[in-house]
Formats: sequence, structure tokens, C-alpha cells
Amino acid sequence: MLILQADRDSLLKPLQAVTGIVERRHTLPILSNVLLESAHGQTNILATDLEIQINTAGPESEAGDFRITTNAKKLQDILRALPEGAQVALDWAQNRLTLKAGKSRFALQTLPAEDFPLMSVGEEVSSAFSLPQETLKTMLAQVQYSMAVQDIRYYLNGLLMQTEGSQLRLVATDGHRLAYSAAAIEADLPKAEVILPRKTVLELFKLLNRPEEQVSVELLGNQVRFRCNDSVIVSKVVDGKFPDFNRVIPLDNDKIFVLNRANLLGALERAAILANEKFRGARLHLQPGLLSVVCSNNEQEEAREELEIAYQGGELEAGFNINYLMDVLRNVHTEDIQLAFGDANRSTLFTIPNNPNFKYIVMPMRI
Repeated sequence: MLILQADRDSLLKPLQAVTGIVERRHTLPILSNVLLESAHGQTNILATDLEIQINTAGPESEAGDFRITTNAKKLQDILRALPEGAQVALDWAQNRLTLKAGKSRFALQTLPAEDFPLMSVGEEVSSAFSLPQETLKTMLAQVQYSMAVQDIRYYLNGLLMQTEGSQLRLVATDGHRLAYSAAAIEADLPKAEVILPRKTVLELFKLLNRPEEQVSVELLGNQVRFRCNDSVIVSKVVDGKFPDFNRVIPLDNDKIFVLNRANLLGALERAAILANEKFRGARLHLQPGLLSVVCSNNEQEEAREELEIAYQGGELEAGFNINYLMDVLRNVHTEDIQLAFGDANRSTLFTIPNNPNFKYIVMPMRI
């Protein structure tokens, strides 16, 4: 039975939108598969790991209704290896899916679609709003690098999304640094907050690729749903209490100066070449008119970078993980960045000049 005829890209692009969540090795073999279904001529492609589910529109089909599952990675790899513009035909018979393109032919196993476990999606929407994809993507870029990775404090392995009135706030922290981004939205919402899992954040970021179009967000109790382009993401939220981020934002750091972001990033990247590979420490020495960055390692090698700055306050020397300093500068795309130091034992605050909607706090380290 011929179930689909389409050009390679119209099948590969929606497949790539969902396969990022497919686990290679899963206790349920069918979760390595992707669900292909068609109703009334519209094909849908769906993948899930039971924590997050992505559904996206595929090419139109004239072959009638069908529902099959096949291995997501193999199907994606085959399509990717075919030449651009290739015409692809999918045939389904006797539990095998045959993909034909030109003189290429691939026979793939299928598993029954009725065995494919779908997430049950909450009916009750407690809060809903929409905003431009470009806005949300910028906010995610400004904070997502601060999420923890496999921390025992599981609620840090994700990102706080908080709504209040006409404000959307995103916050991420791994306990050593914290990133905060806010934006105005066209809504008047009660205060609500959810913790988005790390995987959901990374997949959503990839899907936000049409800057001018809207993304809609719905909170559904212990789930959240995003709709953008032709895709719908439904994700469980992390059950836990996110730390009070307002308590860690230093308000009285008095050693403040503004400098060019790219110049500071360049100095840090060069100095980092000779940083200790394990501890990644850098000493920042602040004095009137000058910021020095010094890195050294176990081989007694040392890098020193000096930047002229418009600063006339007191001297300070503090140590930091240089990766944490470079992360913020690589992900906040402004011309200038403002730094506010307190003392050697106090967290440093990075902000965008004249913009209260972004804050990055990094704790010092002993070197």
C-alpha cells in the first residue's frame, strides 16, 4: 500500500523537529520509533519519551488514513543521506515500511501504532499567552546555559518560567551562577510559575525558527504546552520549589563600569587557553582605568590580558570560573555589558546598560 509520496525535505524537516526527544536506548523499544499518521489527507509525525511529546505536521497524503510506527533515527538518517530534492515514496505492507527514492530502496521494521504510548494531555488551561518567537528565543538564549546538568537538586536541571501581570520571567541557576531574563507580554495573568525540564527547553529553542511568528504557551496543571509553526510540544513540568532568585541578586555592588562585550570576551577566550584545565580559574584585577584578566596552570604558564575601562573606583581582585564569564558574553548579543563588583567574596552582577530585563550573577571562586 502506497501511503506517502513527497520530496525529501518536506518529510525530513518535520521529522527533525520531533526526533530530538527520541531516546536511542529505551526500556520500551517502541519509544525509539516515531508515529506517522494521516487523517483526511494531512500527515502528522509524533515522538515522545513519556515526559515530553512533540507533534508536527508533515506533507499531505492522498493515500487515505493510516497509522504506523518505525525507527526514528534510521528513517531520519536515510532521508538525510538522500540527495536534496529527491522524490520519496513510502510503501507499507506486512509490517514493513519500504522507502524508495530513485534507485535506492530501504525496508524498515514497523511496530503496531496501537501500542505506541501517547501522553495524556491535561484539559484545563490555567494560564495562556502568546509572544513573538524572536522574543522567547532571545530570552531562552540569555538564560539556558545556566541550567544545571544532572544535579541531585533535580529542580535546578531546568528553567523557571514565571508569569505575573504582563511580565514573563525566565530564570536558570546551577547554584554557582544565575541568569534572569524578563519581557513584557500582551496579557494580564495571575502569578504562576513552572519549572521546564532541560530537555524541553533545548527542544523548544530549536523549534523557534520563525522570528516574526507567534508562539503560544498554555499552562495545564502539571504540564505545559507550546504551539509554534506547525508543531505542538507538550511537556511535564518539574515538581519542586525553585529557589527565590531575588535573594541572590546583589543590589549594593558599588564598583561599576561598562565595557565592550566583544573586547571582554576576546580577552577571556585568549586568557582561557592557559587556564587550569580542571578548575578553569581566572583572576580579575580591577583598578582605576584598567581591568586585568590573569590565568595560570600547573605548568607555571600564565596569560595576562589588560582592558582599558572608564572606572575610577577602588581596587579589587577576585577569582572566577572563566567558563561562567565567557558563557554570558557568548549568549547576550549586545554591544556593551555592565559589570558591578562588590568585594572579593561577593557575587558579581552582569547587566545590559539601561536594560532592567537581564541579570547574570556569578559567584567568585578561590584560586
